[in-house]
Amino acid sequence: MIRLPATGKKLGSIVLNFGGPGASGVESLRQSHGTVDAAVRQHFDVVSFDPRGVGGSSPVHCMGTLDLDAYLAIDPTPNNRKEEKQAERWDRTFAKNCLVHSGKKLLAHVGTVDAARDMDVMRAALGDTGLTYLGFSYGTYLGSMYADMFPKNVRAMVLDGAEDPSQDMESFSADQDRGFQVAKESFLRNCFKEKNCPFRSRTVEGALKELDKLYNRADKAPLRNTRDARQVNEAIVRSAVDFSMYQTSSWPLLRKALVDAFKGDGTKLLQLNDVGNGRRSDGTYDNDFEALMAINCVDHPEDPCPYWPVKGTHYPKKVRAAGSPPIVVVGTTRDPATPYKLAQALAKQLEHGVLLTNDADGHTAYGGNKCLDSQIDGYLITAKTPQQNTCKA
Repeated sequence: MIRLPATGKKLGSIVLNFGGPGASGVESLRQSHGTVDAAVRQHFDVVSFDPRGVGGSSPVHCMGTLDLDAYLAIDPTPNNRKEEKQAERWDRTFAKNCLVHSGKKLLAHVGTVDAARDMDVMRAALGDTGLTYLGFSYGTYLGSMYADMFPKNVRAMVLDGAEDPSQDMESFSADQDRGFQVAKESFLRNCFKEKNCPFRSRTVEGALKELDKLYNRADKAPLRNTRDARQVNEAIVRSAVDFSMYQTSSWPLLRKALVDAFKGDGTKLLQLNDVGNGRRSDGTYDNDFEALMAINCVDHPEDPCPYWPVKGTHYPKKVRAAGSPPIVVVGTTRDPATPYKLAQALAKQLEHGVLLTNDADGHTAYGGNKCLDSQIDGYLITAKTPQQNTCKA
């Protein structure tokens, strides 16, 4: 755990989860003291943590750099049985290595149910009778599970960039695919207004076809890489584009990377991909990706993890948090990773869910919209229900 002390008269602590699953809350808070607005900082110690298997909390470890490089470069669109078998072999190898390097005892208990129980221990250790919580992306999944398990222990809870716990992974992936498609269309419309936009076409449909041609080109023969010996194949190109959809601040970098990529140079796309996958400048990886896989394979064993060495402990379920105070759910209309419909679904499931809408691009909302931030800040400080509202970026 890590704590940033309140700047004024303290009312309690606010616990943050930055998402993932797998993101280190300790490192995230160290790098972003401004995540919580000054008005909230005045009254609350800001606390974050590394969940089980993440960062400093007995981190899951599976593969070294070269193997992770290869695993993350697996063809995402296999064209034949040979490529399908190659992907299966790597999935088996990844699961086997996680067991060897992390052990069954750890892997069996990194799931969200265990993390929610840990969070209630944290609440008690902080001396708070009720949990004040701000969760982003996967943090909304963790938060909603906590609220369902400990509804009377919630003081105030904001779930920003909401997931729908009642969805299975197949449905979630389908919605996410559509979300990224909407985000790419928004990126392209913005790109057409910029001088360095690399697309010849000035229609969304035409530019998407150009992007598909780039994917196919990289699938047939990797793009140039002037940085190291790795190949910039289709997996790298797709991953870099998708990662750049999370925040509009990445769009200028993506435009520059695509200018080079259409000329055959994928170096800048590889750099974006590395940031998205937690690959450091020295070639080593943080454990975000490995922790993400381990947590997802416990939470959703029926979908992404056919070779996982431990049995899953969770399954899709509706959450009600019966008896909890009002819980604020925040959805962004063109969020690529957690589409707006998921926030709508979660707010309806919760017995006292309140939906706030951010009419904007990018993943999650808090900290980027004054209209929305003021409502969230007021709720966190007073625990009084904000009006259901839509705020434009």
